Amino acid sequence: MSRKKIIAGNWKMNKTPSEAVELVNTLKPLVQNPDVDVVYCVPAIDIIPVKKALEGSNVHLGAENVYFEDKGAYTGEISPAMLKDAGVEYVIIGHSERRQYFAETDQTVNKKLLKLLENGFRPIVCCGETLEQREAGITMDWIRMQIKIAFHGVSAEEAKGVVIAYEPIWAIGTGKTATAAQAEEVCRGIRETIADLYGTDTAEAVRIQYGGSMNAGNCKELLAQPDIDGGLIGGAALKPDFGTIVNYNK
Repeated sequence: MSRKKIIAGNWKMNKTPSEAVELVNTLKPLVQNPDVDVVYCVPAIDIIPVKKALEGSNVHLGAENVYFEDKGAYTGEISPAMLKDAGVEYVIIGHSERRQYFAETDQTVNKKLLKLLENGFRPIVCCGETLEQREAGITMDWIRMQIKIAFHGVSAEEAKGVVIAYEPIWAIGTGKTATAAQAEEVCRGIRETIADLYGTDTAEAVRIQYGGSMNAGNCKELLAQPDIDGGLIGGAALKPDFGTIVNYNK
């Protein structure tokens, strides 16, 4: 099965609304590749101005987080309905920074995934191991557990529309990158886990991104791997280099 590549920028806590619009306009001519789905996952305050700035472009709009309730007394949180009304299509959940700094768990990731699917979004589910876990030889045990808990209650048909982002925590923002062989090994293991849960057809449909310091210099080798279907890009998504990643095949 031929899976269309997906390159998503995770802007994290960067760019004011006016700066966000400026960045969108800078990147517009650089990210035009019909072979790639391009997504900007932006801070909540930037969603509405970025949506307007993206009009007429090939770029899809994403959010960096969501809450798993429809509405209520959850000060500071954002509901699926709010994101939907603002024009968001993709939502990142379970990023290691959310887990580390905001006490997210595999169980809350599962709740968010179910709620996003219920509301017709395309979720980007993050998973990844620490350096200590890798050195202890439990990388795939850890990631299989993350995937199995996150996808609990998700149907095979629903799973096909989910994007999984493998981000080794030790490579996020550190400048360190897993080798292409290391990244492919884990992404292949993720696909095998999905196959165990749902069967080969679903596993072949699911798109798996690599994150963790993918940049203009290493993107071509990483994206050439058979089980790496894209990238979740941090720092490089805020620079013209993002266009080089999107156009890795040219």
